[in-house]
Amino acid sequence: MTPPGRRPALAGSVVLLTTAVAALAVLVTALFAWRTVRTTAESQERDQLSRQAEVMARTPALASLMLDRQQRIAGPNGTQLALVAATGGVQGPAAPAVGTDRRAALLAGRKVSGTGVLDGQEVLVEGVPARTGGGLVLTRPTSSVDEAADRMRGALVLPLGLGLSGAALAGALLARRLARPLASAARTAHRLSEGERGLRVAAEGPAEVAELAAALNSLDAALALSERRQRDFLMSVSHEIRTPLTTVRGYAEALADEVITGEEVPEAGRILGDEIERLERFTGDLLALARLEADDFRLDTDEVDLDALAARAAAAWSARCARHGVAFRAERPGQPLPVTTDGFRVRQLVDGLLENALRVTPAGGPLVLALHPDGAGARWEVRDGGPGLTDEDVAVAFERGALTARYRGVRAVGSGLGLALAHRLATRLDGTIEVLGHGPEGGACFTVRLPARPGPAPGAPAATTGRASS
Repeated sequence: MTPPGRRPALAGSVVLLTTAVAALAVLVTALFAWRTVRTTAESQERDQLSRQAEVMARTPALASLMLDRQQRIAGPNGTQLALVAATGGVQGPAAPAVGTDRRAALLAGRKVSGTGVLDGQEVLVEGVPARTGGGLVLTRPTSSVDEAADRMRGALVLPLGLGLSGAALAGALLARRLARPLASAARTAHRLSEGERGLRVAAEGPAEVAELAAALNSLDAALALSERRQRDFLMSVSHEIRTPLTTVRGYAEALADEVITGEEVPEAGRILGDEIERLERFTGDLLALARLEADDFRLDTDEVDLDALAARAAAAWSARCARHGVAFRAERPGQPLPVTTDGFRVRQLVDGLLENALRVTPAGGPLVLALHPDGAGARWEVRDGGPGLTDEDVAVAFERGALTARYRGVRAVGSGLGLALAHRLATRLDGTIEVLGHGPEGGACFTVRLPARPGPAPGAPAATTGRASS
């Protein structure tokens, strides 16, 4: 009996199952054979008896000689003879088994076959007509049929036993073929759970087992990639926090040591304020991303006029772009464009994309916020005149910290979370977001498509199956 909490091994289960199936097959075969063997034995005995009768019917002299001597023609098998004369008379030890019907059939030139009783014993009866008229009848006890059937049944034991043994052996081989790659896959899975990477499982065995090996190999590669990205992200987060903290600590020590005094104090305070604001913005992005990843994140959906929302965003960003010398332009329908969505989150998404675009757009370059109807929904575009993105950048644009780690020290970068936030916001709004490396203005072009109505009912938790692509 299997101990509690421990499952039986696959190899043992397969061997047990195949042996049980084979045993059932052997049992069914034995039962069928047991019933058919006697019929076969009787048929063989009748054929033999009929051939003997035909041979003797062709040689009447031999039959008469045997009858005159009143001896058994087959010795210990108990065969006895009867002659039916052309006149209808019956002679011989087997005469009581002939009977009127059989005598008439032989006189009419027909063979007879059946059973009868002779000397209180059941016998097989076979008779053939003779060429000179009348016929010849042979009888043999039915016990000879039982003996032949027993011999045939005994001969079946060995092949049935060999079949059962062969099935058990085949089950053992099959179990080994199945269990070995599965055990290897299980060991690899345990090693993966313990943190080992770079493991490979050989794709052997049946197709399903090979598919399991391929899945484990893919899982290993995915885990390695995920952990590498996590390390890169943590390094990016560490850098983003360490830089302002270093500045704050340096100025704090300078103020404490009275290295900075007099008219330098306000400037130091301004720098400290900027660095603290930078830290607050970064930690705010982290918290926002964490909330977006939570399953209980909710949307406050209502009918929103996106044209009016775009007008408010344009008014705010045109002034901000003017301070940086960037040429801001808004493209919008100029008429109501109502959709059911969370207006606050849409504005958050648009502001995030615009802030990212403004950071890379040089003075004098263009920055465009565009809103267009898109079927029953709407399509937002944020296009800039910055350096754009390569195909490799596009592939990882929405991964946390990917572009920041790639371009730190090369161009202006943010916290590395802005595009990841935009991706999750678009998903939560049941929309899509995509990016082109180079748009009409020469820089990147981000496109957000929002449906006329999100998937979840208003007030229900946002679905986690929203679409977002890079």
